[in-house]
Amino acid sequence: MNPEISTYVGYSASLFVVLSFILKDVRKIRIVNMIGCICFVIYGIFSGMLWPVIIPNGLVCLIQIYHLSAGNKGK
Repeated sequence: MNPEISTYVGYSASLFVVLSFILKDVRKIRIVNMIGCICFVIYGIFSGMLWPVIIPNGLVCLIQIYHLSAGNKGK
């Protein structure tokens, strides 16, 4: 991937994660945060396999998917 595109993916990842802290609806927070985490995983892969970026964001993404798929079962 072009290094410039990789940089834009990283900036968009940061934007989505920060945006998720502004929202109030938990479902929207999880979705926006998950998009940011996916972007960070892509950024980590295309920036030379940055495992400290890939692993935690991949795990957070899986956690978000779990909670989104669980729906309102726990409420």
